[in-house]
Amino acid sequence: MIGIALSTALVCFGLALLMNLVLLWRGPDLPDRILAVDTIVINIIALIVLYGIRSGNGLNFEAAMLLAMTGFVSTVAFCRYMLRGDVIE
Repeated sequence: MIGIALSTALVCFGLALLMNLVLLWRGPDLPDRILAVDTIVINIIALIVLYGIRSGNGLNFEAAMLLAMTGFVSTVAFCRYMLRGDVIE
């Protein structure tokens, strides 16, 4: 039963990732594209965690944590660039 749930979740997050890639490509302006990149990072983290559960490998959870920290810092940097025009003062 858990295998069916994991397969369904992998498909759903994969489709969400594809829809966010379309939003990134066709986004009308910069804030929409920044939000799409942040959501893509969240979807990739979810896919890594689900794959780690499916394979039983604990190393995937550490990779997901590193990607989460990198995604957070990049979102903050994008937002600072959008508001101020530069990242480092």
